[in-house]
Amino acid sequence: MESKAVILSAPGKLALDTVGITSPEADDIVVAIRHSGISTGTEKLFWSGEMPPFPGIGYPLIPGYEAAGEVVEAGVDSGYRVGEHVFVPGATCYEGAHGLFGAAAATLVTKAARVTRIDAGWGAAGALLALAATARHAMAGPGKAVPDLIVGHGVLGRLLARLTIAAGAPAPTVWEIDPIRMGGADGYAVMTPETDTRRDYTSVYDASGRGDLLNDLIGRIAKGGEIVLAGFYTAPLQFAFPPAFMKEARFRISAEWTPDDMTATKALVEAGALELADLITHQQPAAEAAKAYETAFTDPACLKMILNWGTA
Repeated sequence: MESKAVILSAPGKLALDTVGITSPEADDIVVAIRHSGISTGTEKLFWSGEMPPFPGIGYPLIPGYEAAGEVVEAGVDSGYRVGEHVFVPGATCYEGAHGLFGAAAATLVTKAARVTRIDAGWGAAGALLALAATARHAMAGPGKAVPDLIVGHGVLGRLLARLTIAAGAPAPTVWEIDPIRMGGADGYAVMTPETDTRRDYTSVYDASGRGDLLNDLIGRIAKGGEIVLAGFYTAPLQFAFPPAFMKEARFRISAEWTPDDMTATKALVEAGALELADLITHQQPAAEAAKAYETAFTDPACLKMILNWGTA
């Protein structure tokens, strides 16, 4: 079996090419991908060559962990039927290419247990389900508090704000320094840090991935306040200890979503409590993958880029 796929052969070298894929087993499904999203966090780091050593990763690499498509073959033990639509968080079915992510392909093989059923009517928005579940994972669960300050008004920051409001909590404040990304807020305020005078935030969520902001954030929290690192950070993090000591600051790192997060987030979308489609600002055919990835990584007006695989 073969498939067209996005292949990152080295930092900055990306193209659509053909790759072999493994044959499906009884508990596998074969999915024809309709839409895949481009992550401006971890995928950008592989594209730029800035990603620290990570187990199971190397070049050539098939990127992508946000994809939605249709089941075209279902193993007898898969529990799925041909024609169902699913969200796919990636695949490792490729021959001659690393696929720890692996969702940016026209066709892929994956264990049925890894996917999530979605409504076909979600269209391209179905590819954003994992990102929304990741935002939910950061703020839901025992010992966690919803944010009252969110740093960064990209896709993750917007999802955190929307989930906070959907939870019935007070609307958070969101910081953003890029004028292009200031707009699009619904029910919450977006401002620059310089115009914000508060120094008593109890739960600050950093969705910017900027480790150099830690000292500024420590100065903004109330005593005993928490700073949640919701981005991905390539450089060692450091901060001045005395101000953090005086504030008795707490730090928490949020990782990827769990199955419970996926279930809860899907329910919010289905109930109309969480909108995803309007976060997609750009779409390109998969044949123009190189151009699409460059736009996603360099254009601040691009919140979420979707590759369309219909003609691949």
